Amino acid sequence: MSEQIYIGVDLGGTAVKVGICNAEGKLLQTYEGPTEVAKGTDTVLANIEKYVRQIVEDSPYSWDQLAGVGAGVAGFTDLKEGVVILAPNVGFRDVPVRAILEERLGKPIKIDNDANVAALGEAWGGAGKGVDDCVCYTLGTGVGGGIIVRGKIYQGFSGLAGELGHMSVVPDLEAIQCGCGKMGCLETVSSATGIIRMAKDAVERGDRTSLAQVENIMAKDVFDAAKNGDEVAERIVNRAAFYLGKSMAAVAAVLNPQRFIIGGGVSKAGDILFDEIRSVYAKFAPEPLQRGVEIVPATLGNDAGIVGAAGLFLRS
Repeated sequence: MSEQIYIGVDLGGTAVKVGICNAEGKLLQTYEGPTEVAKGTDTVLANIEKYVRQIVEDSPYSWDQLAGVGAGVAGFTDLKEGVVILAPNVGFRDVPVRAILEERLGKPIKIDNDANVAALGEAWGGAGKGVDDCVCYTLGTGVGGGIIVRGKIYQGFSGLAGELGHMSVVPDLEAIQCGCGKMGCLETVSSATGIIRMAKDAVERGDRTSLAQVENIMAKDVFDAAKNGDEVAERIVNRAAFYLGKSMAAVAAVLNPQRFIIGGGVSKAGDILFDEIRSVYAKFAPEPLQRGVEIVPATLGNDAGIVGAAGLFLRS
């Protein structure tokens, strides 16, 4: 019997990225094309079909070897019905993606949200390879998350498990309102958006910092300043790391994962962030929950969503 392949689709507002994976989670080939959201839902779905067919045509594999197509979408999904309830960045509302793509492609289709598939990608073919239980944080504009238990995505009863960015960890007197409407969420301090906000607040207060010379502050500027000994930047980085480490200790008490994996743009800060997270985790997690537990950077980068979407057929 010829080798089976699986295709992962990472559906973004600007581009659709597709990739072929084998049964071991190795990414074999990729293809990317425009989403064309402005042209409507039918065009977006037609583009997904086109890119899936194109990548197989460009590969050494045959259409018969394709065992299934998985898709990750940033939004709310009804996993049982295969319906994207709301995905603002691609203009989807109550779209039966699974049924439509199964009809168009004649192949089994699975869908999930983008944070879950990114977590699955790292667990299957990245920093979590070989580990059955891990928790993934994605630190970008917000804080996304995914929980892998016994090698499979843990969904919760309505598919919303893993919303790590909306753990309320900041004390009331320090808390600000999150985009979700609640106060003190992890996302408000440990995302790129939160780090930038804290930096701008410091500059507006008149704190003595090199960041005052930066015209358009980005999270990377804050980390670079901290590495150069800027005390204000160091405080901001330590605050972001503090609440990440504290949240991990809380997660560990419930799930006892073997590995925490941190991805997204903020994770590129390196040791200045990771060393502090590990220190805080050791402070808050009971000693038995520290044994054998690792806190590591993600390794797949922007390919995590593709690999994880393909993995929905074998690891979900």
